[in-house]
Amino acid sequence: MTHRIYVANLQFNTRVRLQFLPHTYDNRIVPSTSFYQEPQAVSPFRPGALVIATLANPREKFWGAILHLSAEGLSLRGVDVASFDDLASQIKSGEPFTSGVVFFPMHRVERIELDLPEGNILSLAQRFAQKTGQDPAPLLVSEFLARAGGEPAHGEKER
Repeated sequence: MTHRIYVANLQFNTRVRLQFLPHTYDNRIVPSTSFYQEPQAVSPFRPGALVIATLANPREKFWGAILHLSAEGLSLRGVDVASFDDLASQIKSGEPFTSGVVFFPMHRVERIELDLPEGNILSLAQRFAQKTGQDPAPLLVSEFLARAGGEPAHGEKER
């Protein structure tokens, strides 16, 4: 493409060359889904999420990290909310971490809520971290869920 530029009655001919990246570089970060497909929402209740599960028959509350959630039920690692302070004291005193891995059939699960702070009230995870100085998430899921990036979880052998 040639352009003519006039400056104070002087004419300059310049040649402009445009370069375009190959079409494979276009929209690299845009997911390749059809315009007509509905976007898939990411569930906040995914493996590793810290939750409080309210259960029926008998009524109890359980705090922990989701290992698996399906139509059949909820698998998580954690403790009964009534034992939460005991677990935090145990960890703070240097005793080994012990918490149950449990499965609750879905007919017992009344409610699952994310363990989030509400206003000035700390979440159980924040209270755990404040009391023990440790993040509860790695303690709860390290043996059961692989880390992001495909690395094996703590204690898991690489294949």
